[in-house]
Amino acid sequence: MTMILLQILGVIFGLGFLIFIHELGHFLSAKFFKVRVLTFAFGFGPDLIKYVHKGTKYCIKAVPLGGFVSMAGENPDEATGAEGEYLSLPWYKKIAVVFAGPFSNYLFAAILFAIIFGAWGMSQPVNLPKIASIVENYPAAQAGLLPGDVIKSIDGADLNTWNDLSQTVRNKADKTVAFVVLRDTYTFRTTLTVTSNGLIGITPAYAMVKLSLKSAVKQGLKFPIVYTVNTVSYLYGTIVHGVKPELSGPVGVMQIMAKAAKNGWQDYLFFIAIISVALGLFNLFPIPLVDGGMIVLFIVEGIIRKKISTKVISIYNTIGLIIIVGIFIYATYGDLMRLGIGKFFGK
Repeated sequence: MTMILLQILGVIFGLGFLIFIHELGHFLSAKFFKVRVLTFAFGFGPDLIKYVHKGTKYCIKAVPLGGFVSMAGENPDEATGAEGEYLSLPWYKKIAVVFAGPFSNYLFAAILFAIIFGAWGMSQPVNLPKIASIVENYPAAQAGLLPGDVIKSIDGADLNTWNDLSQTVRNKADKTVAFVVLRDTYTFRTTLTVTSNGLIGITPAYAMVKLSLKSAVKQGLKFPIVYTVNTVSYLYGTIVHGVKPELSGPVGVMQIMAKAAKNGWQDYLFFIAIISVALGLFNLFPIPLVDGGMIVLFIVEGIIRKKISTKVISIYNTIGLIIIVGIFIYATYGDLMRLGIGKFFGK
């Protein structure tokens, strides 16, 4: 029972804190550009703790699911054009305030990754000709090779590293080759035919290697970029090939986060970092209402050299809300299908 409670708290505070980090970016940039911030809150609902300083109410609310920043003049229906209002800023400053949210998520993720790689280590391939796993229906599986086997030689050529093994196999494409394999304490010989693209269906072993501070910071900054590129490439591929993308909604995210929390701090923090990047990336997509959509709107404002009317912004935001609700429903439906709920609907 205690473990389940801790998992629930881990999910609630994890997601809540990531949204708070996002809003913190907006808050700091708004303050920098002298926008009047009315409220900066962690959570939602009634105030538990509040403090008013220079016209801004800082508060912790009862429901710790995220947070929000309320700025003067950010609502198109209430904007008056007065100095200190958000929509009164020049277009490039509004972009800076908007961009600060996703940027904060990326920065937070980079810091978390660096801490993880320095404290627990980063998964790196062990440079030995040792098999970690076998891919079904590939030559290695058909030849009877197993995880843990060490490939000692191919066609009489000794192998010392995984790089030796990989290069030798690639050079033997479409050929039948003889392997000498060490399994536990005994050695045996087998033959197999390498595929035309130089594969036999094996993967290398990995180990956690603690990184130096410099390397951890470098990899911490690199990992969010790699994740972003891979995600965008995947989404682009689904669009080009007309395939429905597999998206995780709130249900799926909470399920995985709960599992990560159960596995320990390393998995939990790693998943928090992944979600932080995902949150930052989603907010950069050019969807009306989210940060990326507002950036597009303000770029247009800069190009036409004229402030976009509050009426247009309101319509734009309404369109964005419809799109976001649609994405939410689609992702949640996918979560429920993966959980097996579809059987109750005959699917």
